[in-house]
Amino acid sequence: MATANILLLQKIGHLGYEGDEVTVRAGYARNYLFPKRLAIPITRSNRKQIDALRIRRAEREVKELQEAKELAEKIRNLVITFPVKTGDRGKMFGAVTAADLAHKFTEASVIIDRRQIHLDPVKHVGPCTAKIKLHRDITVDFVFDVIAEGSARSNSEKA
Repeated sequence: MATANILLLQKIGHLGYEGDEVTVRAGYARNYLFPKRLAIPITRSNRKQIDALRIRRAEREVKELQEAKELAEKIRNLVITFPVKTGDRGKMFGAVTAADLAHKFTEASVIIDRRQIHLDPVKHVGPCTAKIKLHRDITVDFVFDVIAEGSARSNSEKA
């Protein structure tokens, strides 16, 4: 099979990051990567561009890492509580999902995509933990509370 050595101009999930030299099948490079300007072939004339891309990538990664650290500090200082409806025996109706948590973050002026939040649907009342991946090197364990909505009212109604 024919292969081609290429330089990635953008991050491509399964291949690598901007400035990486990778080997792919020639047809994939010729028919997909080159026409979409996602990569260029590695030649002597492209060496200057390769060096410029690596410098730009290093600067971008430093900036992204710093932003992720600042965002991690904001997240650690947040306190989020989910009031949920529960039945007579405290069984929760529905579940708290990563999308719900992302919405609460947005309300608190912290923009996080739901795909960055690793959380199995929460179907119980009490403290819960979600892993939030902000950067490939930074992951934050975020603790939030799920409480029964109107639990004090339910106890007084029983009395």
